[in-house]
Amino acid sequence: MLNRIDLRGSSRDPRGLLPRAQLDVSVAVERIRPVVEAVHQHGFSAIREATEKFDGVTLERLRVPVAEITAAEAALDPDVRAALLEVIERARKVHADQRRTDTTTKVVPGGTVTERWLPVRRVGLYVPGGLAVYPSTVVMNVVPAQEAGVEGLVVASPPQVANGGLPDARVLAACALLGVTEVYAVGGAQAIAMLGHGSDGADEADRCEPVDVITGPGNIWVTAAKRLLRGVVGIDAEAGPTEIAILADETADPRHVAADLISQAEHDPLAASVLVTDSPALADAVEAELATRVVRTKHDERVRTALTGEQSGVVLVDDLEQGLRVVDAYAAEHLEIQTRDARQWALRVRNAGAIFVGAWSPVSLGDYAAGSNHVLPTGGCARHSSGLSVQSFLRGIHVVEYDEAALRDVAGHVVTLADAEDLPAHGEAVKARFER
Repeated sequence: MLNRIDLRGSSRDPRGLLPRAQLDVSVAVERIRPVVEAVHQHGFSAIREATEKFDGVTLERLRVPVAEITAAEAALDPDVRAALLEVIERARKVHADQRRTDTTTKVVPGGTVTERWLPVRRVGLYVPGGLAVYPSTVVMNVVPAQEAGVEGLVVASPPQVANGGLPDARVLAACALLGVTEVYAVGGAQAIAMLGHGSDGADEADRCEPVDVITGPGNIWVTAAKRLLRGVVGIDAEAGPTEIAILADETADPRHVAADLISQAEHDPLAASVLVTDSPALADAVEAELATRVVRTKHDERVRTALTGEQSGVVLVDDLEQGLRVVDAYAAEHLEIQTRDARQWALRVRNAGAIFVGAWSPVSLGDYAAGSNHVLPTGGCARHSSGLSVQSFLRGIHVVEYDEAALRDVAGHVVTLADAEDLPAHGEAVKARFER
């Protein structure tokens, strides 16, 4: 079922050899540019038109009435409520410890630099709603923003035909549990455009004030819109289809490995499931497990498409040292380490969105109830980007305070460098303070 890539005996850089979904975001940007520009220029009417076209829903208003959010919470299945409350509590524990404190450095007597950490004022949190619905993503977006101290939290999620043109009821209920009342029934590129540019409508329910930062996963059209609006607003990352890589040796249980590969393939036909192993016997055993498990899973067609696609496969390596180089090159959104001494190998990984160590830490745990965040970089972006955290909503601002003596002491160096860069007015701005 899985493609095999044999890197044994190879010393080449593995990056160009590894399976990866081929998504051309730049093409998608040009496809959605007219939508984004129309929303910028026409607000509610353009959002309504795009929603009719892409979601099959005619919007009467953008904003979800608070009464609908409250009603969704009241109707929530008790078991789902208990699970969401547990997820919220665990996420708060982890994200509360990420808060930053101001730091003041005494550079010289009379001269200090303080780094202050301040939250952005208003954020737009996108919650997808295509092949699946994600109340857990509400938690993963909202909790770090709240812990950062963000004042204005806005959730946008696609309208569902089955829910009367509102976002999924479980998404609305999760918003209620977190105290979020500004929710918009808008999805796709038009939602990102609305959050970035705002919407001026005739009625308050048709208006949305622009945000400062947009976070949250989505499909390629959401990703393209975020790229287009980067600079107008801050974004967390360009999220593509989900992916899992598993570094495993002969001690791994093939049942666990197969089940975990299927768990991510369940998301999307473009989802990537990659096994990196130095054990051909394990690879064979995992293939056998997949053959029996895929036909029993609910979304078997979707899973099969993902597992047999060019983005998924088994990578055979000589040993775990080569395997470590391979997973670092791949830079997976989710990386599982299922080896002997798993923690020691995990601590040597440089590139991953999140690392799951040992047999009892599956990715599914991180998707819901580990306390970690599941909004993570994909497509190799873990080489340079982090998952969503409190830090995603904070800005570091340097506050510089020098007295007269401290400035006088360094004035000569400032003037010298200003002259060296042919910016004499910079030096004059210092010298003017000591003119008599």
